[in-house]
Amino acid sequence: MDALVVGCGLSGSVIARYLAEELGKKVVIWEKRDHIAGNMYDFKDKHGILVHKYGPHTFHTKKKELYDYMCRFTEWQNYKLTCGAMINGKYTPTPFNFQTIDDFYSQEEAEDLKTRLKLEFSNRKTITVLEALDAKDPMIKQYAQFLFDNDYSLYTAKQWGVSPEEIDPSVLKRVPLRLSYENRYFDDEYQVMPKKSYVHFFKNLSNHPNIEVQFGVDALEHIKIKDNTLYLDGEEMSIPVIYTGAIDELFELEFGSLPYRSLKFEWKHELIESKQEAPVVAYPQEKDFTRITEYKKLPVQEVKGTSYAVEYPLKYEIGNKSEPYYPVLTQNSQLIYRKYLEKSKKISNLYLCGRLADFKYYNMDQVLERALYICKTISAFLYLEPK
Repeated sequence: MDALVVGCGLSGSVIARYLAEELGKKVVIWEKRDHIAGNMYDFKDKHGILVHKYGPHTFHTKKKELYDYMCRFTEWQNYKLTCGAMINGKYTPTPFNFQTIDDFYSQEEAEDLKTRLKLEFSNRKTITVLEALDAKDPMIKQYAQFLFDNDYSLYTAKQWGVSPEEIDPSVLKRVPLRLSYENRYFDDEYQVMPKKSYVHFFKNLSNHPNIEVQFGVDALEHIKIKDNTLYLDGEEMSIPVIYTGAIDELFELEFGSLPYRSLKFEWKHELIESKQEAPVVAYPQEKDFTRITEYKKLPVQEVKGTSYAVEYPLKYEIGNKSEPYYPVLTQNSQLIYRKYLEKSKKISNLYLCGRLADFKYYNMDQVLERALYICKTISAFLYLEPK
C-alpha cells in the first residue's frame, strides 16, 4: 500500500483515482459503509424507481473542466432542477421569483413590487434575502420579511437546529431571490444527471488495478495521532493518508465536538402519477420535516406510481448510527474547526478533503474542485520527498 484513503465518496474516489492512474501508486480505500459512492449512492427500489439513499443529488457547475472530468467516467444527461416551497398551503417556486410575488400579492401590488425591485436592484438577476431585508424601500422590506418569517427562519431552525441569527450568513445566501420569472434552481451552464446512475459513475471511477476498496472498515479504529504523527495499528505511517470523515473525530474530540446535522428519511410509495409539483419541495411550516423529494422526477422516469422520501433533520451524535451530512457553520463552530485545522497542518502526510473534513458546506462541483487541488498537493509532496 502506497496511500490510504478514508472514505469512498466523491473526494476520496477522485483522489484515489489520481494517485493510482497518474502517480502509479497502490491505493487502499477504507469505507465504513457497505457500498461505494458515499452520500451520492443510488439504487432502484422495489418499485423499479431509481432513488438516492441519502437525499437528492444533481451535478451542476459553471466550470467546463469539472464537467469534462465527470464525463470521463460515465454519460450524463441535461437536467434542470426545479424546486418549490409550500407556504400557507400554496406552492411557489424556489428560489423565490416574480411568480412568488404573483402568488401572494394582488395583481396591482405585485406589479408595483416587481417595479420597485427592479429600480432598487437595477441590473441584478438575483439578490439575497439579507439584502432585501436591508432594502430602503419599505415594500421590498415587507416582502422579504414575509419570506423570512414563513420560510427562511422556519426552515433554518429545523434544518440546522439553531436560530437564523446564529447561522453563518453564507447559508442564508445559498437560496437567493430572483428578479425574474426564471424557475430553474441553478444558474450554472452545466446541469446534469447520470444516464445510468451515480453508482455506475463511481464503479468506473474506482475501476483501476491500483485501487482496492475495503468495505466495513472504521478507519478510526486503526488510525491514531500522537505527537503530530499518524499511526496505523500502532505502527508509524509515512504514506499519504487522505481523510474525508469528520475532522473532530479524527482528533478524538480534543477541542470539543463540531456540530453536524444528520437526516432521517421516511420512504413512501403511492400509486399516483405525481405527489407534488416539483421534484424537491420544502415544507417550512410543517413542524418536523423539511422537504419531500419525489424521485421519479429526479431524473424523469416513466414508471407507474411514485416513490418519495420525507426528510427529518436531526442532530448528529457519535455512536447513534446516524450519518453526519451538513456542518453547522456558526461563529463558535468555526473557531473550533480552526483549532483542528491548525493541528492537522502539523502532520505532513495527512490530507483533509470533503464537507466533513473541511467543515464546509460544499456543492458537488466544489467537492470535485477541492479534491483535484488536493491531488496536486499530494503530487508535489511525493515529488519533493527524498527517495
